[in-house]
Amino acid sequence: MSNTKDHGHSSNQKQPPQPPHAEQAKSLIVQQKIGSLSTQSKKHPGWPFGSVMPYSLDDTGNPVFLISSMAMHTQNLKSDSRSSLLVMEDKSSDDPLSIGRVTLMGETELVDKENIPEVKNGYLEQHPDATFWVDFPDFSFYRMRINNLYFVGGFGRMDWVTGPDYYQAESDPLIEVANDIIEHMNEDHENAMILIAKHHDQNDKAESLTAAQMTAVDRLGFHLQLTSEDGLTGVRINFPKSAQSANSVRKLLVQMVTEARKELN
Repeated sequence: MSNTKDHGHSSNQKQPPQPPHAEQAKSLIVQQKIGSLSTQSKKHPGWPFGSVMPYSLDDTGNPVFLISSMAMHTQNLKSDSRSSLLVMEDKSSDDPLSIGRVTLMGETELVDKENIPEVKNGYLEQHPDATFWVDFPDFSFYRMRINNLYFVGGFGRMDWVTGPDYYQAESDPLIEVANDIIEHMNEDHENAMILIAKHHDQNDKAESLTAAQMTAVDRLGFHLQLTSEDGLTGVRINFPKSAQSANSVRKLLVQMVTEARKELN
């Protein structure tokens, strides 16, 4: 598991706090547009049936689907509304098990007619191509009411989240800019990340660092994949204070680099 410590503290300190699992799950679901829907097979009772499923979210965070009455999953849902939706981070990795994912479990039912305009607008914002078939008579909107979900943020970071906790959670304020921050840091500021990592964990292993890649960032901190003589390791480093925007992340990272240079030099 990743070596996680408080920013600027010694290695025997407790792991730095991360956003609650409910917040991380909400952020992941908000970022993505496609998942895998599993329903209870009507044709083969007792067997799960998986389908690729585009989705949007309503105002409370419930997934909304636009599906044809002819589809197998629609027929399954009419028979048994219990279903699950697997959503994964959309990023490449040599190890898919290291990618964040969440499985939502709930009951998926037809959207009431009076609520169709609201969910239709939200769905078409996420999936504009659906404009061509949204009004076909065999297509209808379905909505999943979430009972529970299981969040996996990577190795060793996993837990159940209740429906109420998910609904109350807010998504991370950096989700719209996180990928840009990660790309910018990895392309232009690897030396700065190595410096921060050395300051974060001042020992002989840290001195042998040769490369650093940011793999995730949120309002409280970021994850680095570090390369040294001993191979690859992961570390969580927190910001001195919560970040609410790309600009605040930039200022905090500049502050951390300045502190690292001062102490290490």
